[in-house]
Amino acid sequence: MDINNAYQLIVDKLTLWAKDLIRLLPNIALAALILVVGFFIAKSVKNGLKKLIRRFIHNETLDNLFSSLIYIFLLGIVIFIALSVLKLDKAVTSILAGAGILGLALAFAFQDIAANFMSGIFLSIRSPLSVGDIVKIKEYMGKVEEINLRDTVIRTYQGQMVIIPNKDVFQNPIENYTLLGKRRMDLAVGVSYGDDLEKVKEVTIEAVSGIEGLSKEDEITMFYTEFGDSSINYVIRLWVCTTEQINFLEVKSQAIIRIKKAYDENDIMIPFPIRTMDFGIKGGIPLTDMLQDRKQ
Repeated sequence: MDINNAYQLIVDKLTLWAKDLIRLLPNIALAALILVVGFFIAKSVKNGLKKLIRRFIHNETLDNLFSSLIYIFLLGIVIFIALSVLKLDKAVTSILAGAGILGLALAFAFQDIAANFMSGIFLSIRSPLSVGDIVKIKEYMGKVEEINLRDTVIRTYQGQMVIIPNKDVFQNPIENYTLLGKRRMDLAVGVSYGDDLEKVKEVTIEAVSGIEGLSKEDEITMFYTEFGDSSINYVIRLWVCTTEQINFLEVKSQAIIRIKKAYDENDIMIPFPIRTMDFGIKGGIPLTDMLQDRKQ
């Protein structure tokens, strides 16, 4: 008798489910149609927005990111409408609430990653640096090799690949030498107190004027800066018409060679520090007396 009752309960339950399924068949068909049409529309909107975004943001990674986010958002709307047709609104609300709590927990757990990610987005929009630029970020100087959404890769002049988190790139000053297309070189030199300073200035500027690689648009300037311990110091400013480090160093090397050669030809001296050592300490024995005592 118990087996018969259990069998009847199962049959009644299956019959009820079958009736509910038959009653929901139009809704299921409508929901399937909404999903198919919605996916097609979302994909078309994604491709259209991707072309539109490329006009304003010239960054392939960022274009794909924004278009994918919009595509996912549209798919979420389509799925929500389809579930609403199937009268599963409460289930959707519960899923969204759980996703919100999970998202909040993940935001706290991965806040550094999120900060680097958002910094990468802002860097892509503002574009303070591009691949191939010569930059200095914090204590690292070199050429930008990659700009990702999480980090920026710089190849230093020593050949090391430095990966800098985008949060540090975004929050620190960026010295971009490529923006101007030229670099200024400040060369510090000292001359003897006995030299004619006006002659020194004339000879120096004439010596460096013919260096290949200098910018023809910018004037060579020279300023005396201070009275040093053994020399009068000055700074000569030269603009190099390229940002490449090898060319910059070559111009600097040529400037040093030409200045030294011109000074030798014009009897201008670049002094070196001189120190006088006095061994005659008060209360002690002078060095001369010590030497005489040893000879005796």
